[in-house]
Amino acid sequence: MISFTGRGRIPEIGSGLFCFALILGFVLTAGDRLEAHSDTENLPADVENGGMEFSPGFKQVPVDTLLYEESVYPVSRLSQPVVIDADWDKEPWSDIRPLYLGNHMGDDPDHRPDVHAKVAYDSEAIYVIFHVQDQYVRCVVEEHHGPVWTDSCVEFFFTPETETEGYFNLETNCIGTALFSYQNRDEGIRSRISESDFESVDIAHSVSGVVDPEITDPVTWTLEYRIPFELIARYTEMDHPAPGVEWKANFYKIADNSSHPHWLTWAPVDHPEPNFHLPEFFGRLQFR
Repeated sequence: MISFTGRGRIPEIGSGLFCFALILGFVLTAGDRLEAHSDTENLPADVENGGMEFSPGFKQVPVDTLLYEESVYPVSRLSQPVVIDADWDKEPWSDIRPLYLGNHMGDDPDHRPDVHAKVAYDSEAIYVIFHVQDQYVRCVVEEHHGPVWTDSCVEFFFTPETETEGYFNLETNCIGTALFSYQNRDEGIRSRISESDFESVDIAHSVSGVVDPEITDPVTWTLEYRIPFELIARYTEMDHPAPGVEWKANFYKIADNSSHPHWLTWAPVDHPEPNFHLPEFFGRLQFR
């Protein structure tokens, strides 16, 4: 509601016309402002990139493509398989909009990595790629199913079947070491994905080798993987992705044992302490 106050008085004659002109001018001005902010070329620098400088090669996208109402992300169908090599800028990723990990758990971290992810699928697998602008990077876990969350780590939790509360959690540090499990909440059972089964997951990462001591300078890293539907179906029933199908999911960034720990999320999680294992707060993946 807009109100005008002051000592002046609009003359009674023509006051209706004056008010109409005033309102029309306000609407036109607002329209110009909206048009001016419809793309990133006209945005102020602190709005265009969130106040952060993107690393060379990072393809900026309009701000309105980074955030999705009610944590809903449209998953594009691929016309052909993707080569898994952790290249954020290659096709088809270059044409797919990212989601943004804009929420956090616990206290507001003094170091907040800039984390984006993209998801796609074909008839045989789901594909995920992360782009992380990070700092204080530490990565020492090399054993399968080790405590990767203590390192600089990204995580994908997902429920591929709508009639269950069970979910998968794939947690991967920046050198590609993974912890992959299926949590059967209906029966209270956790199943680790065996190393032999995990061999069917193609994974690539831009950081090689143990990172110790911690890298305190800014560093950008990427991680990409392909999860076959055949593997998922070994552990639970699955709504096979197709146009109109939805999965529930969340994406996380963590670094428990770094000098600047943080717990970032895509879909917001309403819990007093950091805890990613809360599928009731998952967002939605909508397959197209």
